[in-house]
Amino acid sequence: MVDKLKDKTILIEEGLLLPDFLRLETEPYSNGWRLVKDLDGYGLDRKIREVGWTFFYLAQTKATVFGFDTDKAVRRAVNRILARLKWEQFNSLEITQVAAKRFLGLPYVTVSAHQRHIQESIFLFHAKRFAEKDRARLAAV
Repeated sequence: MVDKLKDKTILIEEGLLLPDFLRLETEPYSNGWRLVKDLDGYGLDRKIREVGWTFFYLAQTKATVFGFDTDKAVRRAVNRILARLKWEQFNSLEITQVAAKRFLGLPYVTVSAHQRHIQESIFLFHAKRFAEKDRARLAAV
């Protein structure tokens, strides 16, 4: 697990609507989130910009978890970050650092990540505003 989550690893929300011609190879990571394979943040940003969409780079966030099992501690730390991300309504995350250390003999893991957001518009909107816009667009059709 720890070797899967390294610098520049991208997690995207499951069910994220992307353009049809933007194919991403992913695998399940956590409940409602998928790990993007074979692309780092820079590569994914390039692919998204090629199709005219925007991949926002937002605030950094961290989570620290104590635990003797490093893999489980990393997963719990990432899940804490993902819970915050879901609450703030962003749809992707870029892991920037996974560090396993010890404090007074107790092992802990710190995961640092940047919130990311994929959308068609160049203006950052929250998901609620997009849902309203999509409903209006569907009603007009």
